[in-house]
Amino acid sequence: MTATFDPSFKDMIEECYFETVAEALDSGHSNLIAHKEGVTGAAMLLASMCEMEDEEAKAAIVALNLRPSQLTAT
Repeated sequence: MTATFDPSFKDMIEECYFETVAEALDSGHSNLIAHKEGVTGAAMLLASMCEMEDEEAKAAIVALNLRPSQLTAT
């Protein structure tokens, strides 16, 4: 699967990523740890919704090129 999603589905994945990142940052984690947690959370959501393998879902999330610095822009 590529990183091309239906817009509403992509919004849901991005929301999961940014909510997870915000929670990690609020807990005092670094941007790197927050990013890793965001990718993991969004990949878990994607894998469960699309019945994808974990690594395939993670690769699709990474391909979206989301970053904690984008949090204020959402």
